[in-house]
Amino acid sequence: MTTKTSTNTSTNTSTNTTPVKAPRLEFAKSAPKAFRALIAFDAAAREGLDPALVELIQIRASHLNHCAYCLHMHTNDARKAGESEDRLHMVAVWREARHFFTEREQAALALTEAVTLVADAGVPDDVYAEAAAQFDERELAQVLALIFTINTWNRVALSTGKVAGTDER
Repeated sequence: MTTKTSTNTSTNTSTNTTPVKAPRLEFAKSAPKAFRALIAFDAAAREGLDPALVELIQIRASHLNHCAYCLHMHTNDARKAGESEDRLHMVAVWREARHFFTEREQAALALTEAVTLVADAGVPDDVYAEAAAQFDERELAQVLALIFTINTWNRVALSTGKVAGTDER
């Protein structure tokens, strides 16, 4: 059964000015096979990568995609894994705060931005070359796969109206 949902939002008339959104489908329940495939792809993408690097990539893509749900989830995951508040605050402005990040992390963040914003300018050769200099071929493929998965997760969360702070894992 297909349910039509509204993309319009209305404003609550009380003192709370948070938009009230029409309910949207639960992707995991409505497309369980696709959801399980995405989970498997995500797990495969992470294999062999430093967990701190994984979270930095996911946080940066979530910033760029304006995905509050994923940003909340991944900053919390990073904290639980021991990431410092200083570095978490600097991810969005990493180019101005390079000293907080290793050359490898900087290369991954630049590649994350290029792939996430691929429609703007493609993936510049210099960005790709720097990432290729920092990661061996297998690692680079894993980093790219991780960037692909977080961008997909961001689109799932944004399209289905996920609300930050309601991590359902």
